[in-house]
Amino acid sequence: MKCCKRAFAFLIFASLSLSSTSFRPTGIHSQSDEGDEFNYDEGSGKGPSRWGSLKPEWQTCSTGKLQSPIDIPVGSVQLSPALGDLQTSYASSPAVLKNRGHDIAVLWNGDAGKVNINGTDYKILQCHWHSPSEHTFDGTRHDLEIHIVHQNAQNQIAVVSMVFQFGQPDPFLSALLSSIKTVGGGEKELGNVNPGDIGFVGRQYYRYTGSLSTPPCTEGVIWTVFQQVKTASPEQVQALKDALTEQFKENSRPTQPLGGRLVSFYEPGETDA
Repeated sequence: MKCCKRAFAFLIFASLSLSSTSFRPTGIHSQSDEGDEFNYDEGSGKGPSRWGSLKPEWQTCSTGKLQSPIDIPVGSVQLSPALGDLQTSYASSPAVLKNRGHDIAVLWNGDAGKVNINGTDYKILQCHWHSPSEHTFDGTRHDLEIHIVHQNAQNQIAVVSMVFQFGQPDPFLSALLSSIKTVGGGEKELGNVNPGDIGFVGRQYYRYTGSLSTPPCTEGVIWTVFQQVKTASPEQVQALKDALTEQFKENSRPTQPLGGRLVSFYEPGETDA
């Protein structure tokens, strides 16, 4: 991989000013009762290009300069070995599968562990899926993307993302498939679920500062996007689509301008354990 030979610069992450109530597990990536207030169908007048005008508190969707998702410029990222391996510490905890209208999500009700980024712990709240993928890589879009959402003690958000292409079934989705097919418009108890079962793949990842990818599009979100592509079966992806109404079956926001943002890339060196 070619990386720009610029001097290493640390990313400066903007702070979120939202209250803790705004980031409850049922509220990440937009309130669960706002599914009929925005969608992904431009013909409806509520599609992504209009999100910023639908509510005053959603203006950032139109005016923000640090929006997500982005097209990751694979050939011009900055190699940043100081980022180090992503450190996670997850544990089994009660969870529910919920149809939030705009996506299907797994919400953890207890302490299911954390991820450490830049020396700060972020507690896992939930994960959800977008199809097709939201992030692209030099213009290449994949069939599915999972967002694993975390929050620190200052209510700042960090999202870990992985993309999927059609292939062998994903084990985590396999364990959820029956619930996804029968959740309807509500939610289903899953019992104890370990977020580690999601299964991070590889060690290489991209890091940049962005936003929530649905209204209110709040900025200052730390994104970690793994380079390696996972697989999911067409049946699994279709089940996620079938659970949603027509205007949300393809629930991916178009990529947003990168602007002057730096995208860093972590790749373990030969001396790393």
